Amino acid sequence: MTTPYDAIVLAGGAARRLGGADKPGVRVGGRSLLDRVLAGCREAGTTVVVAAPRATARPVAWAREDPPGGGPLAALDAGLRRLAPSGPSRDTADPSGGVAPSAPSVGPSGALAAPSTPTAPTAPTAPADSTTPTGPTSSTDPVDPVDPVDPVVLVLSADLPFFEAGTARRLVAALGAGGGADGAVLVDGEGREQPLVAAYRVRALRRVIGDLVAERGGLAGLPLRLVTGSLDLVRVAEEGPASFDCDTWGDIVTARARIREHGSVLDEWITAVKDELGIDLDVDTGLLLDLARDAAHGVARPAAPLTTFLVGYAAARAADGGPEAVAEATQKAAALARRWAAEQDDAG
Repeated sequence: MTTPYDAIVLAGGAARRLGGADKPGVRVGGRSLLDRVLAGCREAGTTVVVAAPRATARPVAWAREDPPGGGPLAALDAGLRRLAPSGPSRDTADPSGGVAPSAPSVGPSGALAAPSTPTAPTAPTAPADSTTPTGPTSSTDPVDPVDPVDPVVLVLSADLPFFEAGTARRLVAALGAGGGADGAVLVDGEGREQPLVAAYRVRALRRVIGDLVAERGGLAGLPLRLVTGSLDLVRVAEEGPASFDCDTWGDIVTARARIREHGSVLDEWITAVKDELGIDLDVDTGLLLDLARDAAHGVARPAAPLTTFLVGYAAARAADGGPEAVAEATQKAAALARRWAAEQDDAG
């Protein structure tokens, strides 16, 4: 059984250690940091980005902390207020990545306000190299169920270049297996909890935030630990660099170098291309590379890219267009390339 969840991405910081640069828009591996994080939480029902609206590769909802720049706790509250109170749901995206409001407002104490009539959002101007967004997909991986009346939200910062959907599933599964735990937080290799790489129960977040508002009169400038320190959290050991964040230009340089390492550059490139083209399809890249090799050696070097292009085109025209269609077209083309090569050997 798949545990549904929503996601909140905090993307409105001042980026002082980057000299005030637009950190969510900084590119690593050809994709903005924000788009890389959005790809990692693509299985969320609704993803809320707390920041000024911008073009994104995937559809999202937008929220803004009050006041703008009020800190991560105020931003988290704004994201929670943008979510539907009944739990994860799908929103309809506009071409720039925004979505039409569909959920009632939720106040800092968790009380619902009267729902407003949905209105179309004002779409930001997309940059020239932006792509048409595609909708998120649902995970089919089994995870432990959680209480459907107490929805789960993934909370992330917008500067995680290596966050992946597998980490999101691990966090949500750990929360489901944690009994009455309020959240599941990633723990990095040095044993530090990462509260902005975590899954939380929405009810617990709203309860603690409501208590803080009642006690302090507001959330602006308050640290996130005032909330997380009051929660019962399951610790999830990090696998890989999922919590690596880009606070400085040195971090950006490190991230860019890391994705070009020999063992990961191909996977990074394929992931980037699929995200850029709006393709959410897992295929056997080894099979395609074998086909490219057979076409290059048995026919001519330019045949390799042209053949793989034709395979993709044929798969897209198939009834389902899924991984099976790609595999079938690849096998047919590979057999043809081998027959072609065999005739040349016979002629020799």
